[in-house]
Amino acid sequence: MGHPIFSNTDFLNAALALAAERGPSSVTVGAIAGILRAPTGSFYHRFASRTALLAELWLNTVESFQVGIGEALDAGDGLRAALHTPAWVRAHPDEGRLLLLYHRDDFVEGNWPEAFRERLAEQEQRGQARLRKFARATFGRAGTNEVRRAQFVLSEVPVAAVRRHLLRREPPPKIVDELICTTYQAVVASH
Repeated sequence: MGHPIFSNTDFLNAALALAAERGPSSVTVGAIAGILRAPTGSFYHRFASRTALLAELWLNTVESFQVGIGEALDAGDGLRAALHTPAWVRAHPDEGRLLLLYHRDDFVEGNWPEAFRERLAEQEQRGQARLRKFARATFGRAGTNEVRRAQFVLSEVPVAAVRRHLLRREPPPKIVDELICTTYQAVVASH
């Protein structure tokens, strides 16, 4: 028996291309099979369902994105964590569109498949723990307001700064980094 012609990665890459171009709703088994010129049965040998593929795609993308932020925060460098967003989007434009223009509910509506719930919960817990740690180190405590400030400077400002460029399908220009840096420093310095 020969090696499979298509891998899980092939199916995930096809789904990524579709989602980045036309949104998560465009990711259908038929569309993926069409891109790969694969029989639909080949899809079902790798994924239990379209939902399972979309859950895998979303989580892989989130986890890939969070590596750089986690490394920066673990090193105590909040500004580098904030600047990770435009750098990552420049290096991964399709993944950036998928992650920052859509919500995870656009990929998996309602309850997540059992096989992915633990991984999703772990990803969320890691993110919240890092926010609290940053808030404590930067603002002196990890109360509601401090965690909110942390979320604002590490996530909301960078995402807002790159979003319009993702919508235009262009890499964020360097001024985006300057604006993120200025906002970060102003919020951190004021507290």
